[in-house]
Amino acid sequence: MTNRLALLSTLALSCATTPPPPTPAPAGVDRFGDGIDWAKAGEEASLALSGYLQVDTFNPPGNETRGAQYLADLLAKDGIEAQVVEFAPGRSNLIARLKASGAPKDKPVCLLSHTDVVPAEAEAWPKETGPLSGAIDQDGVIWGRGALDMKGMGLIEAMTLVWLKRANVPLSRDVILLAVGDEEVDNLGMKHLVEHHWPELDCGVLVNEGGLGVKNLLFEGQTVFAVSVAEKGALWLKMTASGEAGHGSTPVPQRAPTRLIEAMKALSGRQPPPQIHASLYELLRRIGEQKGGVTGFILQRPTLVNWFVTGKLMAKPPTRAGITNTCQVTGFDGKGSAPNVIPSQVAAIIDCRLLPGTTPETVLAELKELTKHVEGIDFEVKNSDAANESTWEDPFFDALARRAVGTRTDAIAGPVLSPGYTDSLLARPKGTKAYGMVPFELSQEELATMHGRNERVSKQNVTRGLEVLFRAVVDVTAAP
Repeated sequence: MTNRLALLSTLALSCATTPPPPTPAPAGVDRFGDGIDWAKAGEEASLALSGYLQVDTFNPPGNETRGAQYLADLLAKDGIEAQVVEFAPGRSNLIARLKASGAPKDKPVCLLSHTDVVPAEAEAWPKETGPLSGAIDQDGVIWGRGALDMKGMGLIEAMTLVWLKRANVPLSRDVILLAVGDEEVDNLGMKHLVEHHWPELDCGVLVNEGGLGVKNLLFEGQTVFAVSVAEKGALWLKMTASGEAGHGSTPVPQRAPTRLIEAMKALSGRQPPPQIHASLYELLRRIGEQKGGVTGFILQRPTLVNWFVTGKLMAKPPTRAGITNTCQVTGFDGKGSAPNVIPSQVAAIIDCRLLPGTTPETVLAELKELTKHVEGIDFEVKNSDAANESTWEDPFFDALARRAVGTRTDAIAGPVLSPGYTDSLLARPKGTKAYGMVPFELSQEELATMHGRNERVSKQNVTRGLEVLFRAVVDVTAAP
């Protein structure tokens, strides 16, 4: 092992390239952010977020017009006009634009969020800080469903638009705020924008949900701000097993439930090979560059990552999901209605998430091959979206990463592949470079509240997140 490490280290060193230095902020733009009292701005944003969290936009059913109107009213206080565009009864998107001071020098920068939130079990939350409370407790923590996913981000995006106007930032390109509905279920809001409004939007770059700042992600004392540049695709399937109906008192082989169990057993034995995306190599390189030592040396070299890190990534479900094509059963559907009746059909719902470079057709063919020995198995495609990605070699990505870290020596920012998918998946095929970063810094405990109980975000995060996003947007929009 020692000889192998020495050989690989020599090879990696001979092939390693010196990483480019961090890109500096454009000259003169800091004056816009330096003139803002961020403590007061954060307090204002926190109170506005409290109100936003009290707006019921649970999806289903959605009712996102309420959320869109809340943001429209907020912007109207500073004279910013917004369109509330309905895509279904009671369900709307919001579009608001600050125009360039002169002829635009580039396509717009778009700030995207979704107004719907997943349901919450109110009885599982503390009474005073329930999912629709918007309560701000004595520790300065704001409670409510959507605090992290993703009304918190949507609110600081709206306030970024407000502060661009208040600070009289001369814009070299338009800045557009987009708040859409139905991201959590069918993406109908974003689909409506793409199909009916994209010619006038034509986002050049876009920031949306995706990555976050996570404390102690890989190493104690180091915060990693992940900026998602790619997202796995999705293949949602209904796997149906058919057979003769019968009486539950007499076990008979080859009934539909038995066939379904056999097919599921075949799927559970899948062993997809790891495939490390280029963004993960880059993220690990940046982490290693700051970490230093032998560990840092290994992390900065893809050959050594393949040998010594891949196994560790495969050992943990969250990281394994980022380097494999996953498929898992997430629910069941059947015609049976009584314990003593064997139905003629039963079905399993399967959620597959696909890495860039893997087509939905390829994975579907794989699953059919795995289950071909089981009679009566059919697959129905419920949803199919291929993965896509954006380059991180872009001034807006650099600005987001630079502003998230600032002058800190205990934090890094880098690109990542998101194992889930967002509305960004629909924007990239239109030519938009889409990045995902919510500029909040969270503990593992806080992160676990997303889609769970006790979702919350601190006022400190709202204040710092607003400043980070404002400065990043100014970096790429302020006219010289």
